[in-house]
Amino acid sequence: MKTDFEVTVRPARNLRGAVQLPGDKSISHRYAMLSGIAETPSRLENYSTGADCASTLACMRALGVKWSRMDGPGNVIQVQGCGLSLSAPSEPLDCGNSGSTMRMLSGIVAGHSFTADMIGDDSLSRRPMARVIQPLAQMGANIESQDGKPPLRITGGSLKAIDYKMPVASAQVKSCILFAGLFAKGETRVEEPLRTRDHSEVALRAFGAHLDRNAAGAGCEVRIRGGQQLRGLDAHIPGDLSSAAFFLCAAALFPDSQLTISHLLMNPTRARLLDVLMQMGLRISVTQLDEVHGELVGSLQIVGAALKGATIAGADSPALIDELPVLAAIAPFTEKGIEVRDAKELRVKESDRIAALATNLRRMGAEVEEREDGLRIPGGQTLHGAEIDSFGDHRIAMAFAVAALRAQGDTLIRGAQSAAISYPAFFNTLEDLTER
Repeated sequence: MKTDFEVTVRPARNLRGAVQLPGDKSISHRYAMLSGIAETPSRLENYSTGADCASTLACMRALGVKWSRMDGPGNVIQVQGCGLSLSAPSEPLDCGNSGSTMRMLSGIVAGHSFTADMIGDDSLSRRPMARVIQPLAQMGANIESQDGKPPLRITGGSLKAIDYKMPVASAQVKSCILFAGLFAKGETRVEEPLRTRDHSEVALRAFGAHLDRNAAGAGCEVRIRGGQQLRGLDAHIPGDLSSAAFFLCAAALFPDSQLTISHLLMNPTRARLLDVLMQMGLRISVTQLDEVHGELVGSLQIVGAALKGATIAGADSPALIDELPVLAAIAPFTEKGIEVRDAKELRVKESDRIAALATNLRRMGAEVEEREDGLRIPGGQTLHGAEIDSFGDHRIAMAFAVAALRAQGDTLIRGAQSAAISYPAFFNTLEDLTER
């Protein structure tokens, strides 16, 4: 992939049209992993087109899972499961830029009696992994790291079930422990301090596993028994809600915008963004709501309106962690601005997203207060086009493409190729929806 790819985004006067998004990243990762350890084949239609989910597939192949991409539309992946017995990889498992791949797959790797190295790119090599190393070590795996960061060397084997109270709310860590729990003797219990996305629990059930889930204060506890066999799945993966966020926020910039998004993931642990945008003034109607393999799927009709402002804090911050960059990017165009608190996790994503947002907004002429755990961005501001740095982060690149639609003058986004991590066709899709 070229490292000097640039995109120029010109101001727009409206956003109008229909979009069907690639499969949800979070579900694609989990379906690829679970189909790989299922006893029977799976067919995954509308699998994510992003590079992160391709990294998961590549790692599964390196672990002995046979899969193939079918010809024709729909990005269909056929997977021949290996059951709970993968093969020792002959080379390091390259997770690329994907923290989801490394954190969640480490739970599966730890359940096997072999040693595997897990590596990633420069960005991933700076991200914290102690949060999965500690519980896996308690379960009996031996994991070597670089001061809690990648690369990881995992020597797995016979795991024992644990009761684990997560110090930080993280769906990836929860998933890692639950996946390891499939290989452990006894019943593994995970308690999270705040409720996080529940795609792993839903997916495990869809693949035939039994687990118990109960509310635990503001969070949740999940129990899973080891040794359960999974069955394959024939699934159409719903559209990615985190990718939809960019188009929702783009539509929110223009009072006369009209947008339709079909077959979109509507999981309640992910749909808080819709509530926030509607509270800010965006008009959203949900149609054709169905449940598919335990996940809610629907279509959206969006009509633009003048936006108020919002404060995002507490449980909303982890619930919106992927959507905070684009909300911050449109904050100057709202009436009262947006304040983000309790979001220190943004600093250990693909980039330090708090610093990246503050830097790029200031380049566009915005007033921004950067804090350790968030930002305060006043509303009623006018931005100008500028040269933007993606910092190698897909969500930063896409967020500022959206902000550029309301800026005065053209905006140059450097490192725009990073969008391919989650949505390779993003810039083309945005351009198709834009009226000038």
